[in-house]
Amino acid sequence: MRKGLAISAIAAASVLTLSACTDSGSSAPEPEVEEEVEFEEGTTMAELNEAGTITIGTKFDQPLFGQVNPDGVPEGFDVEIGKIIAAELGIAPEDIEWTETVSANREPFIQNGQVDLVVATYTINDERKEVISFAGPYYNAGQDILVPAGNPEGIEGPEYFEENPDAVVCTVSGSTSEQNIAEYTDNIIPAAGYSDCLEPIRNGDAVALTTDNVILAGLAADNEGEFEVVGNPFTEEPYGIGLAKDDTEFRSWINDVLEESFEDGRWVDAWEATAGTVLETPEPPQVDRYEE
Repeated sequence: MRKGLAISAIAAASVLTLSACTDSGSSAPEPEVEEEVEFEEGTTMAELNEAGTITIGTKFDQPLFGQVNPDGVPEGFDVEIGKIIAAELGIAPEDIEWTETVSANREPFIQNGQVDLVVATYTINDERKEVISFAGPYYNAGQDILVPAGNPEGIEGPEYFEENPDAVVCTVSGSTSEQNIAEYTDNIIPAAGYSDCLEPIRNGDAVALTTDNVILAGLAADNEGEFEVVGNPFTEEPYGIGLAKDDTEFRSWINDVLEESFEDGRWVDAWEATAGTVLETPEPPQVDRYEE
């Protein structure tokens, strides 16, 4: 956490902060921590390096990307990306503080200084850029639909909900997915987390869950035989790393780290040890060095 910014003891949403253990349970190789690294005085990089710790917000209920393991430590692709950035700052995995960020509180946590970064299946869009900055993207996803195994309703895409206005779909409140599906229906169950949508589908209160395809693949893999992904993405969702608005130096530095990880194999190692256990390895995306 940047010096001078206190973490509120009571947050608007439920927050859980953890210190990562070296044995995270992930099969990804631990990134090599830079021991002799110097940054320009006054930059966020210098402050974090001097503090020897960083607070990173991530999801705690997203299989393959950010999920708490039985030891209480988050693991997944987003977590590994956070470790790569921390290592380049000279911060070891065990010195990272992981804070649970749900879709609705990611921007406030960044704005209030409760986290230094958010790496949490976080889609880059213009609305969010008005209040925070993004590095990346580090992965390109697409919104899809999760249905019960066998797809009993025959759902092929979001148009189904436009054609069947009584059909209920579940997604997370405050997410890009909620905004996207609202273009087709207002019959939406808003949930705190995507895993919270599974029970409504099981008991018939909803016919489907919609969010990014990689998140749905993880949920299907964790509940084998119960659900399937329609497999017809209808949006593009570039995942970025959220940070404080107008911290251009930090954003540019993170983009440099991401591009290096694309080239030297660290990104592939992180993917194949996490999301790549279920999904094919894609090509890394093109980093967007947009102007503020």
